This record gives sequence, C-alpha cells and structure tokens, in this order.
Amino acid sequence: MSELIVDKPAAEQPTVAVMNQVPQSGPRAESPLHHADLPTIARKGPQQGGVYLEELKLLGHLVLRGSTDNQAFMAGAEKVLGVALPGSLQSAEKGELSVRWLAPDEWLVIVPGARAFDLERELRAAMSGHYAIVNVSGGQTVLSLSGPKARDVLMKTTPYDVHDRNFPVGKVVTSVFAKTQAVIRRTGEQSWELVIRRSFADYAWLWLQDASAEYGLVVRS
Repeated sequence: MSELIVDKPAAEQPTVAVMNQVPQSGPRAESPLHHADLPTIARKGPQQGGVYLEELKLLGHLVLRGSTDNQAFMAGAEKVLGVALPGSLQSAEKGELSVRWLAPDEWLVIVPGARAFDLERELRAAMSGHYAIVNVSGGQTVLSLSGPKARDVLMKTTPYDVHDRNFPVGKVVTSVFAKTQAVIRRTGEQSWELVIRRSFADYAWLWLQDASAEYGLVVRS
C-alpha cells in the first residue's frame, strides 16, 4: 500500500496530506511504456544508428508553483533542491535532480522515483506563504532522445526552432510534439529529454519509431 502522512506545519500553514505514490507492497509499478517491452527491443534490435531512444522510467515528478516575489518560497526551494529555481525557458540540475521552468510561476522537479515523497515533505517544511506542490509522477514519463540525428527527428516533430542558435544546452520549452505536447529539454550537444503525458506515451513511441526509421533507431533500456 502507498504511505499517507499528514504534515502539520506552523499554525499559519494548513494541514496537508502527502501520499507516497511508490507502492510499498502489492501492485507492481509499471511505466507508461511497459507494454512496449523496450528491454527486449533493445536486446534484440540494432546497437548502432543515428538516433538513440530510452525511457527514463518511474521517476518522481513534482510540479511546484509559487511567486518569484515570495522570498520564503524561492529560498526554501533552493535550500532543499540545492539549486535555484531557473528563470524563463531554462533548466537546472544537481546530481540526479533536475528542474525545468514551465511558466513564470511553475516548475517541474524530476528526481529518482523513491525520492519524490521525502522531497515533497522537505519542500513543504522549508517553504511558507502561498505555493502549491503536486506529485504527478504517475501521469507522465521521460524519453531520452540522442544521437547525431536526434535534432533531425525533432525538426520533423515540433514547430519550435531547435537549431543551435535558438536552442542551446540547458534550454527547455513546452511545445507541440507531433499531435500532442512535450516538455523538451536539451541536455547535451546531441541529447534531449522529452516529458510526455502518460496517455500519449504510446502515441509518442510509435511516432518516434516512424520519424527515426530513415536514420536508424536504436532502443536502449
């Protein structure tokens, strides 16, 4: 069963129920692309190509909202995360933790799945004022797209300009992705991460197979 803890912060803050979404027993956690059996495809498929695809599965996703004018919110987030909340269209990372800017008052924090529950509680304890934290771990996944032809695939898929002059390493945007949407982050010269909603994960996987076919798709697990 998932663990539910009721946090009781200072008197001026409301009582909040925080749930651990990682199963402690019983149901097995499965990623949005579990049904595609990517490990088998990776093992039996080609090992060299122009595009490399991997699902970074079962990570913890926390949506953090608050005003940049609220110093208690900003300072508390930086203290817990170890990095300042990034500015417009930027991202930040420290070890296995990454933060993506989504909007002027909204950020997506991604950590190893088992870390999300404790991180949410630490953030709530460190911040005050008007803010919101929502654990959306079960509602989306991350796809890693890399290789010398990764940008060519993105150019087929999104109308956003992904050229080096407009999309340097570290930049992040939320844009149209085929007929759905993705949070696109550039992580290296030839590497990108795509945050995809769970309900569109299968569609994105099928699309990327087709879009990558001419370059040679290599699936990793």
